[in-house]
Amino acid sequence: MERRAAIPVTLPRDNPTQSYWQLELDEVADLRSTDVLPSKVDTVIIGSGITGAAVAFNLLSNGARDVVMFEARQACSGATGRNGGHTKAASYRSFLEHERAHGTATAVKIARMELANIRAVHAFAREHGIPCDSKPIDTVDVIYDAAQWAHAQRAVAAMQAAMPGDDAAVYALHDPDEVRDKFFCGRGGDEAVFGAVSYEAGCLSAYKFGTGVLKLCLAKGLNLQTNTPALGLEKLQGGGWKVETERGSIQTQRVVLATNGYTARLWKKFQGVIVPLRGHVIAARPGTNMPKEGLSSTYSFIYEKGYDYMIQRPKGSRFEGDIVIGGALAKTTGEGLEEYGTTDDTAFDGIVMQSLYDCLPQYFGNNWGADEPDGRIRKAWTGIMGFSPDGFPLVGEMPGEKDLWVSSSFQGHGMVLCWMCARALVAMMESSADEDEKLNSWFPEAFKITEKRLRLTFNGRLS
Repeated sequence: MERRAAIPVTLPRDNPTQSYWQLELDEVADLRSTDVLPSKVDTVIIGSGITGAAVAFNLLSNGARDVVMFEARQACSGATGRNGGHTKAASYRSFLEHERAHGTATAVKIARMELANIRAVHAFAREHGIPCDSKPIDTVDVIYDAAQWAHAQRAVAAMQAAMPGDDAAVYALHDPDEVRDKFFCGRGGDEAVFGAVSYEAGCLSAYKFGTGVLKLCLAKGLNLQTNTPALGLEKLQGGGWKVETERGSIQTQRVVLATNGYTARLWKKFQGVIVPLRGHVIAARPGTNMPKEGLSSTYSFIYEKGYDYMIQRPKGSRFEGDIVIGGALAKTTGEGLEEYGTTDDTAFDGIVMQSLYDCLPQYFGNNWGADEPDGRIRKAWTGIMGFSPDGFPLVGEMPGEKDLWVSSSFQGHGMVLCWMCARALVAMMESSADEDEKLNSWFPEAFKITEKRLRLTFNGRLS
């Protein structure tokens, strides 16, 4: 892993695999708000995914002006536009480790924040009329391993004991018979189901959500510059920063790195601290035996060394009924070792893709049926995530670097972390004693950037 974490991080690649979510590009995909870059602004945000968009929205809503956003490729074309469409926390799966490493109070705070993030994203889409196929819906984790099932039961019991009556601790456990009857798994195909856990979650098109937030920002004065990679940062004497691009440089008082897996390309201290990891996703036409009314939940399928995650596209959406499933990292050579450290989303790992192709009839068994005449796969793509040594995001001002702000490294769970981390970052940027107290009441201290965290060694993903 040390060798993979040391691979120099590159800029986003040209000609990436085409994401299912971007088959119809948004009108802002290639937008440049001005033909010429301004020479000096107050704030530069690098990255136009959900983090960059959320930071911009919060800053502009609080009265900020002269905000420029750089995006290396098309708007929202990174991890936000390439994910699996899930807003799902699975907080119970990490609760015991969080409690062991940081105490019960922190573990509770993380679980509450993750649920708050899910609800906030769907509420924002609803309140602002963003057409992103937002659907709050329960999810189910179907578990195919005895140790994982035992861990799930212990973790749910621990959460419910630590936070009785709290929405973030509401889980239901299901035995194998109920999994077969209610969730259509375990009858035919892989029948080795030990149980399942269901809880609150959701699904949406993160690409449509992200571009929708960007449009709200543009209406508030954001200057968006797509296809303009930031090439380097230089600290200026007397304060502020210079951002270099291939179209010229721009001076700014403060910089926000909303660059997730690519962050080390711009600030070398993150090399080996935020490590890229390539993920794979497919969109499949449902088998002929799948419920015509659609599935009543989203899914994860948890096995000994990994998991796959799945949604079904809701009624009224383009390609309604399609199954979007990602994961299978542990199925490839070295349990996915070669996927770490790469930023190459122009290509696929053949073993991972074959695993994703094969798994749906295995999971749904007799309930899958035959493939549609047009074939099982509608689209397949990859995307780059960012992982840290301790499994937490890195949020805050870079130690010793005034006005260099970061919100990155979301462990493949950006849709349950990015929105609230962006809100926290803006609170830090506009810090006051009252705001600090409010922030500390809900934002985990373990997510903040510290010198100690920057010295940790990356040994692989923890989530």
